[in-house]
Amino acid sequence: MEPLSWTGSLSVLNPVVTGVAALLALAVVAQMVLSLFAPEQSVKANPDGTLVARGGLFGGSEKAVKWLFLALVLLGLAYVVAGVLTPMGTAGIIGAVCKKLTPVWGSIIVLFVLSFRFKRRLGLYGKLFDSSIGMIGFGIVMFWVFTAIFSDIVATHDVLSQISGMKNKVPGTPTPDGAGWYLLGGDHLGRDVFSRVIAGSRIVIVIAPFATVFAFMVGITLGLPAGYYGGKLDTGLSFLANLILAFPVILFFYLLVTPEIVQTGMPQYLGVVLFLFPIVFLMVLVNSRFYVVPTRRNVMVGLIAVVGGYFYLSFVGEAGTRVAVLPQSLDLIHMPGNMLIVFVSVVFVNSPTVFRIVRGIVLDIKTRDYVAAGQTRGERPWYIMIWEILPNARGPLIVDFCLRIGYTTILLGTLGFFGLGLSPESPDWGSTINAGRKLMTIAQHPAIVPALALMSLVLGLNLLADGLREESLKD
Repeated sequence: MEPLSWTGSLSVLNPVVTGVAALLALAVVAQMVLSLFAPEQSVKANPDGTLVARGGLFGGSEKAVKWLFLALVLLGLAYVVAGVLTPMGTAGIIGAVCKKLTPVWGSIIVLFVLSFRFKRRLGLYGKLFDSSIGMIGFGIVMFWVFTAIFSDIVATHDVLSQISGMKNKVPGTPTPDGAGWYLLGGDHLGRDVFSRVIAGSRIVIVIAPFATVFAFMVGITLGLPAGYYGGKLDTGLSFLANLILAFPVILFFYLLVTPEIVQTGMPQYLGVVLFLFPIVFLMVLVNSRFYVVPTRRNVMVGLIAVVGGYFYLSFVGEAGTRVAVLPQSLDLIHMPGNMLIVFVSVVFVNSPTVFRIVRGIVLDIKTRDYVAAGQTRGERPWYIMIWEILPNARGPLIVDFCLRIGYTTILLGTLGFFGLGLSPESPDWGSTINAGRKLMTIAQHPAIVPALALMSLVLGLNLLADGLREESLKD
């Protein structure tokens, strides 16, 4: 088998892409320069004063950036379509990668078509498709979500299999047995970089959102009463939050992963406390909503206690550790020790920040008239907090949730880079970057590929948050 070039039979498009990219760069620079000197009369407006277009040189540069960017996107789609439709390897490395990602492209197309079709019925999510920035960010995020879901299908090799002859090989190198290629090259142990990046997406997509959800449960459960009641409760909780925030994050992670601390079971004990908050929040939510219907309330609270308690015990407990309540046959959720440490650490560090955000929002909203109306009706405090205040705080909290997933993703990469994350053979992006950077002078791709993956996911989350913020402000 012959080594693959980057574009293969699609090399005829390369000059066109290069030319369009160069023109786009020039148009962006021209727009930045002209924005400093564009006269006010270049702005065209409707009689009511709304802006419709810009004339003159600045308006021309603005249109040029828009159309050149669209042209570049269409050329990128041409590479994807050609890669999917042509035989494996014909369209080079880019085409082969696109072909392996076929289930991802199909899922994104179906999702976007259905979302556009029913967007007027989908609330804030549907309004997201009125924002170009939001759609781009959502598309990038869902690309990695579907990649994680189909990682077993997309990956070309086992993430731990080593081929000695493929150590630090360049992208597109065929394997010695002739069964395929290392599409994005091999790492220092002869493992497939493409497959490890694809498998690593599953770890990031699982840990980052779930850790953020748990952090929000802790922050919301404590932030609502702190802001609503104030007084000594607010002072005490705020002091604890500030105390945690004042502690250096990296030093905290170093302490948690030291063998002496791990042997004491402290990470698991922290998990026992932190992972209890989602159950407490759900119970309070149901109790406040159905307080006047005791029979229904008791049934729902009982179900939450039984089902949530089972998953809670299965989540925090692990056979052979200090916290092992359930028998091994009933313990369905198995979390390795290193992953539990990372999960607990991320939740513990993010919770105080969420607490402060929720507390600040509650301090503002509790002075509104509809809160006073609820108090006048005799509504219970937790009903007002959860069903009156919290829904009206959803905009800032949703935006912060998306941004915080990005921060958590960076944090996971940082922990892996410093060797504080998962096991060294784990394909998570931080560990992969750390392993690849040691041989950057010999081979750059083992570190650059996961770094680009990490950057693209965080960029998508930030763009998604910007789009959600734009749409939430219109409510």
